[in-house]
Amino acid sequence: MFERVLVAVFTGVPFLALFAAVPMAWNRILGWTDVVLAVVFYLVSAAGITVGYHRYFTHGSFKARRWLKIALGVAGSLAMEGAVITWVADHRRHHKHSDKEADPHSPWRFGNDWKALTKGLAWAHYGWLFDGNRTSKERFAKDLLRDRDVMRVHRFFPALVAVSLLLPAALGGLLTMSWQGALTAFFWAGLVRVTLVHHVTWSVNSICHVFGKEDFEVRDKSRNVWWLAIPSLGESWHNLHHSDPTCARHGVLKGQIDISARIIWAFEKAGWTYDVRWPNEERLAAKRKRAKQAA
Repeated sequence: MFERVLVAVFTGVPFLALFAAVPMAWNRILGWTDVVLAVVFYLVSAAGITVGYHRYFTHGSFKARRWLKIALGVAGSLAMEGAVITWVADHRRHHKHSDKEADPHSPWRFGNDWKALTKGLAWAHYGWLFDGNRTSKERFAKDLLRDRDVMRVHRFFPALVAVSLLLPAALGGLLTMSWQGALTAFFWAGLVRVTLVHHVTWSVNSICHVFGKEDFEVRDKSRNVWWLAIPSLGESWHNLHHSDPTCARHGVLKGQIDISARIIWAFEKAGWTYDVRWPNEERLAAKRKRAKQAA
């Protein structure tokens, strides 16, 4: 029960803060310092989820130097979506049972008619966070439980949550040399930024399993949603991801922007990552051909 209350606080309060953001903007309590800090912390925490938690820790799309492994775990924790091993276990369970009964956040959980799907979208987007049926870390993330570095990052999650909210405020205060700068940075680069990261991530769970285009053969309802590509850093090319989960690039077709893949590419060029699993053209062509035939 206490854990569910914490989930409500850490997800609900930032969401409510977003509604308060509009009148704050109208009152001009927003400056370039807030904007820059919000963008920087958004990119760090969102990439921590997409590149770190998702493509690296969950699917092993590449290998990373030890310092980068730790940095990706810390960056993902700043998104306040849960400790790294918990997040990974949930997502691996999702892939194993995608859009089936054991999927922790399928929007098709309650049926196919519009009422059931409306309820399912709410469940996939937010409701599943309150589910008491927790994913077994021993079953789905045993490899990470054995990694001392990852375990340390996992245990430090509460402290990293505090850093995620207080560091923007501290920087805002120092850069403007004012308490007002600290408060507005806390609001925009802290609460509002976390809200945006949360809802973009959850939209991949909900919207990208109901709406969009299917370019590749899959055994579930995963779809590509183009208008989410930029804020999700490429995660909304979800159909290819479920067709080829370990691929380091999700946006593989012409015009599909995948910022996370470019980050991984830059890391590879710098020598910080290696054994990157880039798309295999023959395999992609075969999966795309079968998808067209099925349609």
